Amino acid sequence: MATGGRDGDSPLVTSAVSAPPASGPARAGRNFGLLTAAAIITSLGTHGALIAAAFAVLESGGDGGDVGLVAAARTAPLVLFLLIGGAVADRLPRHRVMVAANTLNCVSQAVFAWLVLTGGAELWQMMLLTALCGTGQAFFSPAAEGMLMSSVTGEQAARAFAFFRMSMHGAAIGGAALGGAMIAAMDPGWVLAVDAAAFAVAGTLRAFLDVSHIPPRAPGSGLLADLHDGWKEVAGRPWLWAIVLQFSVVVAVVGAAEAVYGPLVARDELGGARPWGFALAAFGVGTLGGALLMMRWKPRRLLLAGTLCVFPLALPSAGLAVPLPVAGLCAVMFVTGVAIEVFGVSWMTALHQEIPEEKLSRVSAYDWFGSVAMVPLATAAAGPVESLVGRSEALWGCAALIVLVTAGVLLVPDVRNLTRRSTVKGAAVPAPARESSDAEGAVGRLG
Repeated sequence: MATGGRDGDSPLVTSAVSAPPASGPARAGRNFGLLTAAAIITSLGTHGALIAAAFAVLESGGDGGDVGLVAAARTAPLVLFLLIGGAVADRLPRHRVMVAANTLNCVSQAVFAWLVLTGGAELWQMMLLTALCGTGQAFFSPAAEGMLMSSVTGEQAARAFAFFRMSMHGAAIGGAALGGAMIAAMDPGWVLAVDAAAFAVAGTLRAFLDVSHIPPRAPGSGLLADLHDGWKEVAGRPWLWAIVLQFSVVVAVVGAAEAVYGPLVARDELGGARPWGFALAAFGVGTLGGALLMMRWKPRRLLLAGTLCVFPLALPSAGLAVPLPVAGLCAVMFVTGVAIEVFGVSWMTALHQEIPEEKLSRVSAYDWFGSVAMVPLATAAAGPVESLVGRSEALWGCAALIVLVTAGVLLVPDVRNLTRRSTVKGAAVPAPARESSDAEGAVGRLG
């Protein structure tokens, strides 16, 4: 943890204790390589499977409402079990939790594929199997984030996180494209079978993770006590709970704007689904560009730089409210993709730097929970709000909410002042005085 001055009763967020420099630059090692390879494999399979599941429902005689039920069946257990998953991942070896979750996902997707290929899939079966996938993700995600953060150290962490996110985004784009092509050429069941195989391969890779560097877990006093301990870790840090609350609103309204209003605006104002597809593709390219940027740029005030880059997330809602022509909307989505990656890498680096290793999964679970908890409510309310105030007004409201909550977070002193430490956790060295207060390197040096 940081060891500098306080701001009122807030946690310590800046470094002021010198320590001998590390003997060499810290590097992401074997664990990071295994985690990245496994994540790329599962991301390729999963993003194709999401499309395949929707088409499987439709080809079995279902309608749009049935597709929504299957999608909700995946989200509901994610919300219900995330916090438990975080506590479990901090009690047990994280790689075992990840492998167990991958096994559950592999089996459920394999059964789903078999039912679709044999023509026997019923709606309740698809909902149940999709819910099992969501349950696996609820236990997997906090464990995976904790494991990823413990796989890198020191100055290499931010660059490693940026590379990981860039790989994930690239795999997501490729997986969606590959899944769409496969569905056009063959039964959706085969895409689901490929996803099951991807989970099997990724789980095998994760079984070889080396956890010898992680201290043994001390016996806990119970799952509820662990959850309470994780909550205290979040509640005791104003920068942490403020940003979690911020993103519970931001993710919800962005989800409503892009999942509900975006397709409607594209259909009614832009000429159909293709322009919206172009806009989403531009966002994907922007995330790749943002991750590449963050492999080179190291903003010294991590959360200040990241939070300022949340403001552009209001632009897509505003662009849809106008609405902008397709080229303008694509430009806005590209900028948004870049901006969210600046925040994402800065946020991961801050968590890696400030949270004790043995509590990473619990804190990550509260972070994930805050991000997804309000999404079902927001998407369900999008239609009634549009009927009440109008689509354009609803979209302007989404943009205003993002701006307001982000401006509110900047009022938290720790968000403005949390500073990057320059070496490994527990051996902080103040950044050189010659650097600016905002960055340790020029943004333009992308080479």
